[in-house]
Amino acid sequence: MDDYATRSAHEHDLPRISAIYNHAVEHSLATFDLEPPDREYWRERLDGQHPGDHLIVAVDGADDVVGYAYSWSFRPRPAYDLTRETSIYLDNSVRGRGIGRLLYPALLQTMAVSGVHTAIAAVALPNPASERLHVACGFTKVGEFKEVGNKFDQWLDMAFYQRMLVNMPTGDAIVD
Repeated sequence: MDDYATRSAHEHDLPRISAIYNHAVEHSLATFDLEPPDREYWRERLDGQHPGDHLIVAVDGADDVVGYAYSWSFRPRPAYDLTRETSIYLDNSVRGRGIGRLLYPALLQTMAVSGVHTAIAAVALPNPASERLHVACGFTKVGEFKEVGNKFDQWLDMAFYQRMLVNMPTGDAIVD
């Protein structure tokens, strides 16, 4: 197995991040996007102005991006400011190799250092691998909505997972 590491994303990572996500949009139920977003979408994720917004990548020994995780606004109203939604996507070639369990804690610790109180993850169902990952990373399933999205001519359910970050150790946080 290659050695993998995590770091903050950079501008030159955006094409690879976009390719990983576009594959999920076009071939999976993991995202409710129906069309791949443009490059500006990823630039906004990279340049997020809120201290709780982060874009972290997992890279192999050649510094090639094999996955990423990011946080952004959970809801637009100011009372939600210290709650951020999270997402994680991996290249198919590294699924099942522990990259998610390397990447997600790096994001969560970085969020905790920046003062985020709560992380929320929305998981399209069925997705047992994502559900296992969230539980393994300390999330608790807090709810499920039935038939809230329609993709590839099928109705999809959505589970919500929550992780409190208040008392999380932050020793391995990625701080630029």
